[in-house]
Amino acid sequence: MFEDSLVESSGRIRTRSRRYAAGSLVFETLLVAVLVMIPYVYPDALPRKWLNVPLIAPPPAPGAPIAEQRVVATAATHTELLTTTLLAPTVIPHGPIPIVDAAPAGLNPGTNIGGGNSPVGVLPLGLGAPPPITRVHPARPTGPIRVSAGVASGQLIIPIQPQYPAIARASHTQGTVVVAATISTEGRIESLRVVSGPPLLVNAAVEAIQRARYRPWTLNGAPVEVETTINVVFSLGGN
Repeated sequence: MFEDSLVESSGRIRTRSRRYAAGSLVFETLLVAVLVMIPYVYPDALPRKWLNVPLIAPPPAPGAPIAEQRVVATAATHTELLTTTLLAPTVIPHGPIPIVDAAPAGLNPGTNIGGGNSPVGVLPLGLGAPPPITRVHPARPTGPIRVSAGVASGQLIIPIQPQYPAIARASHTQGTVVVAATISTEGRIESLRVVSGPPLLVNAAVEAIQRARYRPWTLNGAPVEVETTINVVFSLGGN
């Protein structure tokens, strides 16, 4: 019976303690919230001395020694400028002042103005007349200029169209005739020389080359002779 009373009494005390703790926690939380919200809702409730306290920024960090030296040098320069005495001119000029940009009288350009044999003091500027401009004309070539066969074929005005010899066609002769030619300043074949090719096709190739015409070649605006190689192809396929 004594143990049952202890158990019941302990249960009642524990129940009351939990309710009391929960209520106390809620009350304290509400009280803290009210105290925190009062300055936002009603600012006049704060003391006047806290509203009038000025906000002072912390002092700046010390700069590097180099920056301090620059500041001291700048302060010294400003001090010299402030201590310099400025004198007003005694005569006020009327109109613009002419500026004479010429050498003093009796001084020739390039003379020694420092005295002695030392090069110090010699005027380095060449104030005399500039040297005359000499135009260099390129020398004209003494002989024909060599060009490739492909370049020469691009200058053709009258193309090379050989006639296939009948005897060569009957004998099924075909091949390429290589001719070394000199083209004059008017674009005509001046001279030619057969380098290689089937003998039955040489005459037809030479006659076709002599009938061809080229655009004249120029060098520095002047017409020049040209040496080149001409290939005349004979094919029974019709090309």
